[in-house]
Amino acid sequence: MKDFRKSKKTVEVSVGESVRIIRELQELSQNDLAALTRIPQSTISGIENDRINLGVERAKILAKSLKCHPAVLVFPGWTIEVAA
Repeated sequence: MKDFRKSKKTVEVSVGESVRIIRELQELSQNDLAALTRIPQSTISGIENDRINLGVERAKILAKSLKCHPAVLVFPGWTIEVAA
């Protein structure tokens, strides 16, 4: 078990909010992200408003375009503690 680190949730952020926050930090519009990912803008809007599930494949596509790890989108608000 020494190879594992404990994680804990630090903030309440939904998956959709995490996508929106990262997109906005990179100064991308939903249309910009749609063009980069070939995911329709309406789907991106649905994800950001938690009406459409992100899913593993969409998480991979969005993460690549947003230059982050898919886990950042799928598990927002979690941090890893280093075990003592």
